[in-house]
Amino acid sequence: MKKILVPTDFSKPSEYASKLASKLAEKANSEVHLLHMVELPTGIIDMGSGTNFSIPESMLYIRKVRDRLIDYKQQFFSRNEIVKHAIRFQNPYDGICDYAKKHNVDLIIMGAKGHTNLEEILIGSNTEKIVRNSEIPVIATKKNGENFDPKNFVFASSFKPEKNQAFERFLEFASNFDSKIHLLRINTPQKFENTQETNQRIKNFIKKYDLKNYTINVYNDSSIEKGILNFSNKINADIIALATHGRSGLSHIFNGSITRHLSKKSIKPMLTFKI
Repeated sequence: MKKILVPTDFSKPSEYASKLASKLAEKANSEVHLLHMVELPTGIIDMGSGTNFSIPESMLYIRKVRDRLIDYKQQFFSRNEIVKHAIRFQNPYDGICDYAKKHNVDLIIMGAKGHTNLEEILIGSNTEKIVRNSEIPVIATKKNGENFDPKNFVFASSFKPEKNQAFERFLEFASNFDSKIHLLRINTPQKFENTQETNQRIKNFIKKYDLKNYTINVYNDSSIEKGILNFSNKINADIIALATHGRSGLSHIFNGSITRHLSKKSIKPMLTFKI
């Protein structure tokens, strides 16, 4: 976790992500890259006759954005040693992906919008699009990360062999912290297996790793997404880690069936790894 990318649009969710990034970077001694995307009007590309584009006005706007970004950096990252900032003129998705690839970023931390429904946070947004396509691990958060001090990590999985790579990347992330790892398999009525079989599969899955501070958990619930959130609330998890498929992002898990009564406080930062 040498380099952390934090895209910001100066919104409240971006502030939450920035506070979380600052805490993580401080613990892992990471370099922070603060990125703001500006989608310029077509006139800046085509300055032919008939456009209403004003170069002086646009230059003034860009200077104001730069000054605001510098103030933002000082406000949220004053305790971090290396913080770089950049403004890019692209749509958010392309700009974030291009920047992350060019600068060999190890982790992207993004604010997520929504109310109390996890589907609103991660589905149908720029954040979800980044999660679905990014080869780089992504943390999506909508909680204030100012007091973030991770004690409990949840790694929710089926623990099939194809999840090994994601788990190894998760362990690289978790190695920066002295936290307990809770290995979680959700049993649902549609996909049920006995606890003994599941426990054995998880033990086989982790036997080649030198895990010391961990638990194995089989949790029964009416749906995978509800089980993950309920278990995470039960142990007061600080981060929920998941492996995702690029073709469907999180939609294969969070497919609109999340219950509305889950409180805002139940939403934990989500760490995702593409497989």
